[in-house]
Amino acid sequence: MIINRRTLFGALMGALTIASLPALTAPAQAAEISGAGATFPYPIYAKWAEAYKAKTGTAMNYQSIGSGGGIKQIQSKTVDFGASDMPLTTAELDKSGLMQFPMIMGGVVPVVNIEGVKPGELKLDGETLASIYLGKISKWNDAAIAKLNPSLKLPNQAIAVVQRSDGSGTTFIFTNYLSKVSADWKSKVGENASVEWPVGQGGKGNEGVSAITSRTAGAIGYVEYAYAKQNKMTYVLLKNKDGEFAAPESKAFQAAAAGADWAKAPGFYLLLTDQPGKDSWPITGASFILMYKTQDKPAIAKEVLDFFTWSYASGGKMADDLDYVPMPEAVVKMVEETWKKDIKDASGKPIWTAAKM
Repeated sequence: MIINRRTLFGALMGALTIASLPALTAPAQAAEISGAGATFPYPIYAKWAEAYKAKTGTAMNYQSIGSGGGIKQIQSKTVDFGASDMPLTTAELDKSGLMQFPMIMGGVVPVVNIEGVKPGELKLDGETLASIYLGKISKWNDAAIAKLNPSLKLPNQAIAVVQRSDGSGTTFIFTNYLSKVSADWKSKVGENASVEWPVGQGGKGNEGVSAITSRTAGAIGYVEYAYAKQNKMTYVLLKNKDGEFAAPESKAFQAAAAGADWAKAPGFYLLLTDQPGKDSWPITGASFILMYKTQDKPAIAKEVLDFFTWSYASGGKMADDLDYVPMPEAVVKMVEETWKKDIKDASGKPIWTAAKM
């Protein structure tokens, strides 16, 4: 059989054209950005991610593994951003080539599982809370607790102390507070994302501490407030710096954050525990995002910054609904100026230049 070369060439080109059509007409693949770290902000990051994907098609995959894990993952460049409730010092940031910015504020809350005690009924102060976690107070009807709760019938029951087993910014905020209110705690344990706990059992993440506390009679633990609220846990009232017993709620976190002077915080390093104000919640903290100053993948870095730009501008209501405190507008402007100045591609060109809504 004789095949005309022109006919064969035309047939082949036709086949190639048809085969290429799907590639030419297929929609561009939606972007995906990745982050890992703090469990403290996980509920609001998950909410923002869902809403942002619905609006833009860009997915944000966030691993709630604890602040220590987030720092390690961003340092090893296995994620596009890290998240930590323990801010890094300027020296630590410079050593790794990182920058950080505050994304959201909220509260860490002691929660208990005592039969007959309802949310907000038990009162504690910082010294007593520290003594419980030091193992110096081991029964719920101890004189120090009874003195703070004269109208509450407390059982002669052992206190089951629960803490975080993983490296955690929530632990950093909690132990930073205890170090401020108890000289004994400061000298014996101190503050860090991981500490040598004198007593108790550990749970991984806010989820783990919440689960162990909920199923252990006589337990006390500490979790981010959204977990306490969502799981209907029995939170305590805490005596604040002004001597008032405050309840964990959005207005109390806002009161603690009101005096925060971010402009005077080098590298945004600022702690919000034990702040003055009669309405202040004493274990309030911010959660931070960590990114490299020089970006190997500038397009992905811009997607990350676009996500956080949208979250700042459009995520406030969702944050309020989960009892987080959105960053004030003045702070957001400071953060965005820092993005322009610090986050660049390999040639030194700024990656983010203006807000994208």
